[in-house]
Amino acid sequence: MPERSNSEAIAPVKTPERLYLDHNATSPLRPACRDAMLDAMSAPRNASSVHAEGRAAKQLVEGARKSLAAAISCPPTSIVFCSGGTEADHTGILGFTRGGPKVRKLFVSAIEHPAVPAAAAKSGLPIETIPATADGIIDLAWLEERLSTYDQEAEGPFLLCLMLANNETGVIQPVREAAALARKAGGFTMVDAVQALFKVDIDFSTLGADMLALSAHKAGGPVGIGALVVTPGLGFDPLLGGGGQEENRRAGTHNVPAIAGFGALARDASVSDYQQLATIRDAIEAGLPEGVEVHGQSAPRLPNTTCLTAPGFASDAQLMTMDLAGLSVSAGSACSSGKVKRSGVLHAMGVSDEHASCALRVSLGWDTPTDAAERFLAAWTAEHGRIVRGRAA
Repeated sequence: MPERSNSEAIAPVKTPERLYLDHNATSPLRPACRDAMLDAMSAPRNASSVHAEGRAAKQLVEGARKSLAAAISCPPTSIVFCSGGTEADHTGILGFTRGGPKVRKLFVSAIEHPAVPAAAAKSGLPIETIPATADGIIDLAWLEERLSTYDQEAEGPFLLCLMLANNETGVIQPVREAAALARKAGGFTMVDAVQALFKVDIDFSTLGADMLALSAHKAGGPVGIGALVVTPGLGFDPLLGGGGQEENRRAGTHNVPAIAGFGALARDASVSDYQQLATIRDAIEAGLPEGVEVHGQSAPRLPNTTCLTAPGFASDAQLMTMDLAGLSVSAGSACSSGKVKRSGVLHAMGVSDEHASCALRVSLGWDTPTDAAERFLAAWTAEHGRIVRGRAA
């Protein structure tokens, strides 16, 4: 058999570029963050050491602290670096209930990230659940009525736990109003702002919260770094002891490369860039077939998030078919050991089990291409039509 000429050579099959639409789970690392981390890893970096290398590490940590403080309008001394949002939630809730005022009760919204009710349960204190409306917003009228009869002298101080933006639906919560109600009734407020950071403006000085949990990787920062922001003078017991780091508020050697990356994120991320993603989100929702429901669509939402239910198109089937088509999406919170579970958030919104089992979350990020809506709709509507037609046949 004659040899094949170069002109007749079989061309390699080009694999289509994947489309990543799961930024609320984690977002790809930004180049600026990567550069800052690599620079921080170029020498020994223990910020507690007193020699030149230690002082250089300390400078990186404090520089990042100042950058983050400037981004959210708080004093740099209010920031306690930790390993991520979950630790920040636990430090805020457990540290405050153990070391602050004699808190006697917790009010926790029904739509919190699983880390918050888990920490609340560990406190051993009574918990009241704040219901949510069908739009995915906490029932502010319920909270106002409940707190109007709250007897601080008899019932003691309380802690209100409320997220700033929901990780599944993107719905933004009325934190300022809720925190004002809590303060008037003698309570304190802990806010999980992990999904909201750099996607909407956060001004800690006017938010009304006493504590704020943050994480870097949802907006393109490093995985494994977060922060608890604490109102000056607020007392709490650290969860980790044995070292004087973070002004005795969180023991352990600083993760200097990750902290440096967090600082770079604070300098690089732009809320206005995220606001522009609303155009892509809206195009996705406008192109969905009739009968598909978008949860929280009538409420204020993050510009990058859509949560939809397609009756008859199960969540696990959606995830598998989209993955095979080169699209990465999610069925909700990623903190479920990789399993597709029924959404507690949708349940709190009154969504039936049948509809909740057909939910899908699409979340955009800093590197989402402009043609993301067209590419998602082309793949998803084709599979949706095939599945739904197959069931109807």
